[in-house]
Amino acid sequence: MKNITFSSNSSKPKFQQLIEYIINSIENGTFVRGQRLPSINEVSEKSGIARMTVAKAYDELRELGLVISHHGKGFYVASTDTRSQLNIFVLFDALTPFKEILYDNLIAGLGDGVNVNIFFHHHNLKVFENLLMNNLGNYNFFVVMPHFNEDVTHIIQKLPKEKLLILDIDTPKLGDDYAILCQDFEKNIYQGLTDAKALIKNYQTLSLVLSSKSFQYTPLGIINGFERFCNENNISYEIISNLEEEEHLQKDHAYLVFRENDLVRFINWSNKKNWKLGKDIGLISYDDTPIKEILAEGISVISNDFALMGKRAAEMILSHEKGRFVNESWFIERKSL
Repeated sequence: MKNITFSSNSSKPKFQQLIEYIINSIENGTFVRGQRLPSINEVSEKSGIARMTVAKAYDELRELGLVISHHGKGFYVASTDTRSQLNIFVLFDALTPFKEILYDNLIAGLGDGVNVNIFFHHHNLKVFENLLMNNLGNYNFFVVMPHFNEDVTHIIQKLPKEKLLILDIDTPKLGDDYAILCQDFEKNIYQGLTDAKALIKNYQTLSLVLSSKSFQYTPLGIINGFERFCNENNISYEIISNLEEEEHLQKDHAYLVFRENDLVRFINWSNKKNWKLGKDIGLISYDDTPIKEILAEGISVISNDFALMGKRAAEMILSHEKGRFVNESWFIERKSL
């Protein structure tokens, strides 16, 4: 390990830097199967890092199945297949159409030989915690979507940070030594509505329809960004807790909806009233899916790029990348607004 250097300025702990160095050395052929690795003492003395740090890195590599130890003889490369050793636990809130896009791209990005099992917490905090704690020793990597409008840091911190990716929603109390790939909900909704402002101005009122009775939920950032946009642009607005009665729809008003069921109801009720979307009544849906491109001649959306998020998540898992990254989002204009 003559070429290994440790950066004190890196957000990655030194044991993680050592793990990545050995994995990269296996992948590029520097270390081959059956080759003896330098002892813990040798690495410690030559690199100047603590023996415990080296031991932690070797233990992690052993858990991944990449390294094997022989008592009295040292550590050896057990496998050169760095991808097939991943056994990943994925915890989503619910499987919605756009989350399915994310999941499909995550699986495609991980490639063959990686075992992935998916679970759902449906915004139940007890289910969320039990699923994580009951599976803590069964997987060597965790992808977690903590969709709650309350702090769940104390639960997430029970997971080893080097084996964890936080997905879709930020956990602000966690530092950049964690892997976090999320949306900035307040910024995204504010910017999306700003891009659609000229169209929204054609309507008397903009209504935000929450999704409190569904396996979808509305992050607080959405509400904050929505209210900030409306207040700054002198747009009349209201927040509706549900869309279960036809009377909630008013002509010459625009609506921002989250739930797929609300979207279907909205279109059905508008058709019954002979109201044309984008003329008599406006509609924006949050998060795009392929069917929204053709439904009712096209539904305007403010959407995170879930395909990109899935691909990026796979890259972060395979490269052991740490840090806080915000995924892209945009407004797509179609005929419903």
